[in-house]
Amino acid sequence: MSNEFELNATVRTDLGKGASRRLRRLADLVPAIVYGEGKAPVNINIPHKDLLKAISNEAFFSHIITLVIEKKKEQVVIKALQRHPAKPRLMHADFQRVSADHAITVAVPLHFINEDKCKGVKIGGGSIIKALNELSISCLPKDLPEFIEVDMTDLGVGEAIHISQIKLPKGVSSVDLAHGHDADNSVVSILAPRGAPAGEGEGEATA
Repeated sequence: MSNEFELNATVRTDLGKGASRRLRRLADLVPAIVYGEGKAPVNINIPHKDLLKAISNEAFFSHIITLVIEKKKEQVVIKALQRHPAKPRLMHADFQRVSADHAITVAVPLHFINEDKCKGVKIGGGSIIKALNELSISCLPKDLPEFIEVDMTDLGVGEAIHISQIKLPKGVSSVDLAHGHDADNSVVSILAPRGAPAGEGEGEATA
C-alpha cells in the first residue's frame, strides 16, 4: 500500500495537562505520542488543522502514515484519537511505529456492498442489522487494506454473515478468529419484517 498521508510534527518537551491545554488554546496544536518498535516513546505536537483534515478521510485510520518529526520520518498507524465531547476539537492522538517485517493490528472499516440487491430486503422485505462497522485484523504493513467488502447480495431473511465468511485479502487474518470459534461473531443480519408469521422467511444463520 502506498503512503498517502503525511503529517508534520514537532517534539513536545513541555508536558502535563496544563501544558497540553496551552498548546490547544494558544498554538492550535494537538498533543500526541509515538511509541513502539522497541524505541522510546516520543511526545509530539501536530497542527490541529492538518490532523483534522487528515481524519476527514476514512482511509486515514487504515493507512500507513508518515510522520515528519523535525525532518525525521517515522512510519506509523493511528491507534487512538481523543475528541472533545462537545466541540469539534481533537484532544490527543496515539501513533504506533511500524516496520516492514512486523505484523500490525488495525481496525479496518467494513464496506457493505449490494445492499440494494440483498435478497432478504428486496424479496423478503426484511431490515438490515449491522453488528460491526469495522474489523480488527493482523497483517504486515504492505498488506494493509484500506477497507474490507461484505457482499450482501445472497443474504436472506433470518440469515447472518459471520466474521469467518468474510473474504479477507491475502496476508490478512482476523484478530477475533485467532481467539477461537466462539469469537466468530455476526457482522450483519437480516431481520424479518414486523408482523410476519412466526418462522416465515426465517432460516438459521449461516455458519
